[in-house]
Amino acid sequence: MANKSPGASQAARPGQGPGTSGTATPDPRVLVSRERVLTTTLDLLTQTGLAELTIDDISRRSGVAKTTIYRHWPNRSAIVIDACSRMTDDPEAPPDTGSLDGDLRAILTRIAGRLGAARWSSILPSIVDAAEHDPEFASIHSRIQRGHAAPLKAALDRAARRGEIPPAADRNAIAAALLGPLYYRRWFSREQIDAEFVDMLIRNTIAGLHPDPHNPEPDQTAAKRRPRTPHPPARA
Repeated sequence: MANKSPGASQAARPGQGPGTSGTATPDPRVLVSRERVLTTTLDLLTQTGLAELTIDDISRRSGVAKTTIYRHWPNRSAIVIDACSRMTDDPEAPPDTGSLDGDLRAILTRIAGRLGAARWSSILPSIVDAAEHDPEFASIHSRIQRGHAAPLKAALDRAARRGEIPPAADRNAIAAALLGPLYYRRWFSREQIDAEFVDMLIRNTIAGLHPDPHNPEPDQTAAKRRPRTPHPPARA
């Protein structure tokens, strides 16, 4: 009978890895090895991207044997997904400053800081690319985006209850209007995302939620400017 290749083996379940039995507490050495592998994977993703990453590189850099790595993960994708899952966890509670302006400033400043961090902003494009072809990476990408949008939507919900924005305002559209320019500056124009830009973004977005009462709605203005079509004279 042919031996199974390491890549075809299944990842160890919690409590069933080396040094464990049943539901016993995992061997601390196992936890240390896993931590080294996951940390090394994120480091290598930052430096080389997903396309150049290999299990050989992970083993060599982390000092963890390939046989040990394959006991925990069946293949490279499983390691990367496990490592990148850490990027979706936010230990900080969403800010509640008591005002929409203060909430948005705190949230966007935090996200801008992440976009400026070498590891986070270098790895995310690889996840986006892989998400086009791999459902598991697509799930990781979705979790990251939901993590960004969730505190914004919570802040907008509170603002609607306080009367700071119209109750019927589209929270998803507002979140997209706030996050989109940050992504554009980081990965396309590569301009700095500073406090001045964040303030301008918040100010313009909030202003767009409250049309100027002294100016008519755009569709009304267009209707006033549209020339009337003359009716043909009635026949005798």
